[in-house]
Amino acid sequence: MKNNNSNTKLILLHPYIQKQGSSNRLWLLAFVSLLTMVFLVTVIYTRESTGAVTTAAAAVLSSASSGPAFSSSPLPTTVINTLLHYASKSNDTFRMSYAELKPISDVLRKCSSPCNLLVFGLSHETLLWRALNQNGRTVFIDENRYYAAYMEQIHPEIEAYDVHYATKMSEEGKLIDLARKNMHHECRPVQNLLFSECRLGINDLPNHVYEVDWDVILVDGPREDWPDAPGRMSVIFTAGVLARSKKGGNPKTHVFVHDFVGDVERVYSDEFLCKENMVESNDKLGHFILERMEPTSVQFCENRTSSSASSS
Repeated sequence: MKNNNSNTKLILLHPYIQKQGSSNRLWLLAFVSLLTMVFLVTVIYTRESTGAVTTAAAAVLSSASSGPAFSSSPLPTTVINTLLHYASKSNDTFRMSYAELKPISDVLRKCSSPCNLLVFGLSHETLLWRALNQNGRTVFIDENRYYAAYMEQIHPEIEAYDVHYATKMSEEGKLIDLARKNMHHECRPVQNLLFSECRLGINDLPNHVYEVDWDVILVDGPREDWPDAPGRMSVIFTAGVLARSKKGGNPKTHVFVHDFVGDVERVYSDEFLCKENMVESNDKLGHFILERMEPTSVQFCENRTSSSASSS
């Protein structure tokens, strides 16, 4: 019978080895704990530092955008001239020429900040007007609601509204006669257009548009190249009323009428903006300066009496 104990191997672990393994585990645990603490401290410090930097940056941006030094600083002359140059050299068929852009730019440059600019018509120059009036408020009015929404979508800095015009080019003669007969009543030169019953008055704009004292008004729309097109009859009339009905701010308002070669532009400008208020004109642009009137005023032009206007 074989002895099984002869093949048995006995392994003894020296106490020194056991202690050394336990010590290594302790060192490893301590090292991992140290790394964890360092990581946590780094994360906390980084978050606090980032938050402080973000807060400081926000404060700087806020003060820069609202501080008087920033808000009142105009665009440099070289930048303005560059904008005008490239806008006038565009391949767009309906662009304004340099001779048309320059008078509007000069008025905006001299306009007291913040300058209120109202533009009828979204056009090739839309972004230019917004840029030139960077420290003021610029509002655009257009008859195409889809185009107005599209422009606001791709250019969020633009404030645009659509309006439904109740006029037609085929009615231009009838509408001016109607306005002359009602100049003492519905179509008077000083009134709140929001409640106007004059056929030429635009009364469906957002309420706050009527509360602004507009310093500059540009008539560059709507369309008028077919009989049922809305034409610019009501826009010119509305510009004349807005300028004369101001309650505060600068008592004078600059009104520009683009495409001044058209019959509607000239006839309606003579009637509601008045020749005595014309500053200058070229082939495509008429420039008028209108002053605020008393609420009891019943005629648009000084050199035209209501009786002669009605009989003409």
